[in-house]
Amino acid sequence: MTSIGTGYDLSAQTFSPAGKVFQIDYAMKAVDNSSTAIAIRGIDGVVFASENTIKSKLHESKTIQRAFGIDRHIGMLYCGRRPDGHSLAKEGRSSATKFRDLYGHPISVSKLNDELGAYMHYLTLHGGARPFGCCVVIGGYNPTDGAELFMAQPSGESWGYYACAMGKNKQPAQAELEKLKPTEMTCRELIKEAARIIYATHDDLKDKEFELELAWVCAESNGKFEHVSSEVHEEASSFAKEKMEEESDDSDSDDDDDEEED
Repeated sequence: MTSIGTGYDLSAQTFSPAGKVFQIDYAMKAVDNSSTAIAIRGIDGVVFASENTIKSKLHESKTIQRAFGIDRHIGMLYCGRRPDGHSLAKEGRSSATKFRDLYGHPISVSKLNDELGAYMHYLTLHGGARPFGCCVVIGGYNPTDGAELFMAQPSGESWGYYACAMGKNKQPAQAELEKLKPTEMTCRELIKEAARIIYATHDDLKDKEFELELAWVCAESNGKFEHVSSEVHEEASSFAKEKMEEESDDSDSDDDDDEEED
């Protein structure tokens, strides 16, 4: 607790004199301290990528999962506290099932985003609850509506995106995303770029080892959310590592040229 928030950060119901809700700010800190996660909306779908930190050598591989299927055509990726992310995935699946049972057709991505955003906001209004310590990205695809991508924050605020990044390396990842032209790229191309960005923003000196998680919902997956196949995963990882080596070689070449000029 900081002196700035003292007396105003004990409940999500309390506003500071500056109009801030410190519990929401603290929830965002949990997001900013989490491993990097990104999502990109392309021509034919949405891709999800995350840097899943391995905290112990005793961990079994591929047991850390941050991307979930919510409905057949919708996926969700969270960044922040793991139990909170799992809870929101469960709530999203419940909302999607209730909508399908009531109306007889699948829920839209925008409607699900509204439902989860309202649920997240609800928990900022009561003293017996706390905000979710995570952000969620909701993406989906169908031939009629095309690709859609939204991100909801702990406050319940949400926006539509072409690409977004979350986590401790959000700023450099965002800078890399801004160099892309996702509206002109397929998911097959974007899954490679997503892997490259995760590897490029990972700091080998400061960060622990990680597993790369890749998922998509697109025309190539027949409009179904799924984690990419081992072949696609290997192809994307190889592409990312090759790009890293090329950038490293270019950097070494530039250093040599500078030394020769001196």
